[in-house]
Amino acid sequence: MDAAWVLAVAVQTPAHAGLGDVLSYAHTAPLPAGTLVRVPLGRREVLGVVWDSRAADGAQALPDGRVADADGVLLKPVTAALDALPPLDAAWRDLVAFAARYYQRGLGEVALAALPPQLRELDGTQLARRLKRRDRQARPVAAGTAEAPSAETALALSPEQAAVLAALAEESATPAPRPALLFGSTGSGKTEVYLQAVARCLAADPGAQALVMVPEINLTPQLEARFRARFAAWGDTAVVALHSGMTNPQRLQSWLAALTGQARIVLGTRMAVFAPLPALRLIVVDEEHDPSYKQQEGARYSARDLAVWRGRRQNAQVLLGSATPSLESWHHSRPADGEAPAGRYLRLQMPSRIGAGELPRVRLVDMQQQPAKTLISAGLLDAMTQRVTRGEQCMVFLNRRGYAPVLACSDCDWKSECPHCSAYRVFHKIDRTLRCHHCGFTERVPRACPSCGNPDIAPVGRGTERLEEQLATLFAGVRRPDGEPVRIARIDADSTRHEGALEAQLALVHSGEVDVLVGTQMIAKGHDFRRITLVAAVNPDSALFSSDFRAPERLFSLLMQSAGRAGRDSAWLAAQGSQAEMWIQTFHPQHPLFDALRRHDYPRFAAQQLQDREAAAMPPFAFQALVRADARTQEAAQAFLNTAGEAADALPEAAGVMRYPAVPLAVQRVANVERAQMLLESPSRAALQRLLAAWQPVLHDLRRSPVGQGVVRWLVDVDPQSI
Repeated sequence: MDAAWVLAVAVQTPAHAGLGDVLSYAHTAPLPAGTLVRVPLGRREVLGVVWDSRAADGAQALPDGRVADADGVLLKPVTAALDALPPLDAAWRDLVAFAARYYQRGLGEVALAALPPQLRELDGTQLARRLKRRDRQARPVAAGTAEAPSAETALALSPEQAAVLAALAEESATPAPRPALLFGSTGSGKTEVYLQAVARCLAADPGAQALVMVPEINLTPQLEARFRARFAAWGDTAVVALHSGMTNPQRLQSWLAALTGQARIVLGTRMAVFAPLPALRLIVVDEEHDPSYKQQEGARYSARDLAVWRGRRQNAQVLLGSATPSLESWHHSRPADGEAPAGRYLRLQMPSRIGAGELPRVRLVDMQQQPAKTLISAGLLDAMTQRVTRGEQCMVFLNRRGYAPVLACSDCDWKSECPHCSAYRVFHKIDRTLRCHHCGFTERVPRACPSCGNPDIAPVGRGTERLEEQLATLFAGVRRPDGEPVRIARIDADSTRHEGALEAQLALVHSGEVDVLVGTQMIAKGHDFRRITLVAAVNPDSALFSSDFRAPERLFSLLMQSAGRAGRDSAWLAAQGSQAEMWIQTFHPQHPLFDALRRHDYPRFAAQQLQDREAAAMPPFAFQALVRADARTQEAAQAFLNTAGEAADALPEAAGVMRYPAVPLAVQRVANVERAQMLLESPSRAALQRLLAAWQPVLHDLRRSPVGQGVVRWLVDVDPQSI
């Protein structure tokens, strides 16, 4: 058998193997680019994506099944083509290629990570069978209902919402619509804008598709419920979800629905940015400022930034929404100022809450004026007590889970350090364990100090477990309006580990069964709690003086989002005769961040932060990349990076790029692996990209040299979100 074609196939090759972006395989016929195939790789058979094909004149089949092309190069044949699926289109391949190129990862690594894991296990016959079963189960759209959302749903628009939708419609009619930043206060009705924007988009084009992204899995169910209710008439598969909390079969089913066009709306987290949507017309990125949109393992892409790029590539409108936009997006949406040109984004604003509701009043408590070791100030405790006795709900925010950050001995200064990490193990009182939140190492709490035998070891600091316990003590004598004791609930990563736990706890809050809700950032954003009228932040100061220049931005966002959980139902609040409040207990009440927060003045805060960053030449006025090395010793990690840095300095592309010496990470040892990083910075994104691309072969060679022998792995993080 003579093979007539050579296929360039993207496969997931071993990390840092230096095998190139695509591998060549032989096939008896040409296959369209984007076709999924199964190919041999070493001793395994793996899934791949055809990237290109060319004729191979004079190729000869060998007895062992391989093929020799005209140049004598030996090629393995393609095992099978999954031709039951339509090929992944050029827009999807361009997105993957751009992400691999920009974030300095292998093409196959990005392409295969974007595909459902279960696809790797199916052959052509199994896949065809699954597609048939899915087609039988899908309920078709009822005739005459596809142009209107269900009656439950479409709410009357406020003047601000109507103005935003009109501006979006006007922009979408242009040949190349700009990305739009919707700056709307918490409770201003951004979700309704998303719903109606999607409805208008799909009604205007019978085959159009929309992508709606949220930052975290725990925000997906409630948003999915609203979308399914709104678009129920469009069919069972019109709305699908894509996130890592789904089972592999569920992810495959949603992915197939998106690829074949059955899914009109895809809701998902950052992985959904790679969903195959051939008729994509609208992308919504809710809470666009959230750092969760930046992948922290493997290819460290920003889903928000890729969404903007994808929208431009597919001529789809992009809508970024937030009450506290990222400073990058805020800067890109700046209006023209004198001779300074306007930004690349369209800025839309909704400053008012729905129903004439007011934003919470912010109160600052100076903890320096409180007795030592005060947990809840007297004023805050009294305010919470009054609200609970009236039947209102309170929320207490502390972004630290566990009972206490550390367990310590007062005699010998022993602390619950992790033996595998340069961090302390957190004390969890519920199961009496010391647990490392970095490597997962867990032990039972010792009966006495392991160092000196002192039985009096005590927790230091507070986590949500301890806060919940102490609040129960403080409210022991307080009664609800029905005479029952106050009910306190905690929502964090520990209390919601089991499937369905988060949904069950949120249902209790929404039904009024919970009086005081304690939690981490999981409860601070996105949730529509109707009866919460008071929110308290008990220990927010640690981020004020962080070495990470983005820490103030994140703290302001988190506190403003937390405040937004209070007073969302203005009618109910008026009936109670209450005013929503946000209490912040801080040792630094004069800090400018809190001054802007009291006024709910994000523009003022952003202007000050952008001024500081411009003076320091930091993003968005400069572009950064981190090169990280993990090694058996800190010396080996830093030696690898410094040697690599010296090699980078010798490259012609190094002009215009500033390189800093290697330093340890803040938590420098995790799971007995030492970690170091090197920062690169440039006022030109193109200059930084040119250097990183030219540097890749140097890093690969260095990893195989003596200086790289102690290195476990290295990686490049472009546009890092934490330094």
